[in-house]
Amino acid sequence: MVNLNNRSRVAIIGGGISGLAAAKQLAWLNPTVFEATSSIGGVWRHCSYRSTRLQTPRPDYEFSDFPWPDRTDPTFPTYKEILDYLESYATHFDLWRFIKLESKVVAIKYLGDEKKAGFTELWSSNGQALNGQPMWEIGVVTGQSEMIEWYKFEFVVMCLGKYGDVPKMPVFPFGRGPEVFEGKVMHTLDYCKLNEEETKELMKGKKVVIIGYKKSAIDLAVECAETNQGSDGQPCTMVIRTLHWVVPSYSIWGLPFYLFYSTRSSQFLHERPSQGLFRSLICNLLTPLRTGVSKFIESYLSWKLPLEKYGLKPDHPFHEDYASCQMAILPENFFSEADAGRIQFEKSSKWWFWEKGVVLEDGTKLEADIVFCATGFEGKEKLRTVLPKPYDGLIENNSGIMPLYRGTIHPLIPNMAFVGYIESVSNLHTSELRCRWLASLLKKHFKLPGVADMLKEVDIETEVMRHTTRFYKRHCISTYSIRHSDDMCREMGWEKWRKGNWFSEAFSPYNNQDYIDEKKD
Repeated sequence: MVNLNNRSRVAIIGGGISGLAAAKQLAWLNPTVFEATSSIGGVWRHCSYRSTRLQTPRPDYEFSDFPWPDRTDPTFPTYKEILDYLESYATHFDLWRFIKLESKVVAIKYLGDEKKAGFTELWSSNGQALNGQPMWEIGVVTGQSEMIEWYKFEFVVMCLGKYGDVPKMPVFPFGRGPEVFEGKVMHTLDYCKLNEEETKELMKGKKVVIIGYKKSAIDLAVECAETNQGSDGQPCTMVIRTLHWVVPSYSIWGLPFYLFYSTRSSQFLHERPSQGLFRSLICNLLTPLRTGVSKFIESYLSWKLPLEKYGLKPDHPFHEDYASCQMAILPENFFSEADAGRIQFEKSSKWWFWEKGVVLEDGTKLEADIVFCATGFEGKEKLRTVLPKPYDGLIENNSGIMPLYRGTIHPLIPNMAFVGYIESVSNLHTSELRCRWLASLLKKHFKLPGVADMLKEVDIETEVMRHTTRFYKRHCISTYSIRHSDDMCREMGWEKWRKGNWFSEAFSPYNNQDYIDEKKD
């Protein structure tokens, strides 16, 4: 064990988009960014397939002060283009000087008074983010070394992210798990580590079963189908536990998608936190219109895509998937591969292994050489492994949601922030604005409410999500993202109405360009 002196007051853990945004906004504090791997980029570096692309247009996924060089390009950028963009951002703003690569955080110790920490009237005992003395000690393993180096900081920003690193694997009764299967079982996280030649060799001529129907499963199915073209190819079977709406493009009956959810007028239809009695009454009166918008989109998707042909039309309304950030953009050739018989579908809420493949709930047996689990990640588990007690037990509230005020501050964890743990249509925009808000907090431009008030605000937000979608535990703010941004602008002392005129304010979509710094200090 080695104790090191450092001049940084703030530690940032993670070098993905949230970590880079935090480093840029907190540069005045000379932060130290600990990145466990040999490169920045987060999920774009370590959880991407060869075919992975962004799901939004370039202007909707850019830092407010660093536009894409070709932002008018209508194609969705590949993961390699995104990595180039992130590296250029780090170079342009000289962020590399803060970044320690191959520096894995393995432990965190709290240095403050444990009797007072987290359970006081004010956050961090006095409501201040920076107290002028070290509050956390971070243990780091560098490179191939087994020695832990310890660093002390006043404040820590957790940017480990919700995806990658810790795969979420199904749990089976004894005798029904992968131990009885004679083939190969692989999580998508492991598949991402293979190069193109290795992926083709793995799937060519093989019977492949993919568990899942979200973006990673859909992209993997297309890669499998493309690999298995030809007479010796085998179809890929997707086992779908829960159906979700999929979208071919950002156009609905010829209208831009943003008109339905990304403007002030469209979000006015949806419930929002702390909206008051009169606003709640209006929201109830507008229920038919809100339902009509969802059905209008559903009618287009049912017409455009062969959902009923393949039994892929969800029973729940479209707005529930949008409100939980589960809308996936389809690859262009997804259904053409299905029409050619190279992608097949089976629906089953439960499944398990047998010697030759998987068994579905109705007893159907699917033979397989390879079973891919596109079953997600245990993002919160990454936090639990490094946070000390009792904070590791506070990651989730009773509703299964991480209780973050403004999506950033855990009221019961002192002198620490969390960025990248709530979702919206553009997670980069969500993270950057919260890093700006955090920088303003650390500069003492405003004060946080008391712990009880922050917890109450989180509970109200949870109830709004619970009313809006059955998938509320994903903590997605897409149907009230503008209101969320308004609240942060108000606390930072910014104007919340960011457009130049009332028409644009009502009918133009909000994006990062609307939140360029008002004050440079």
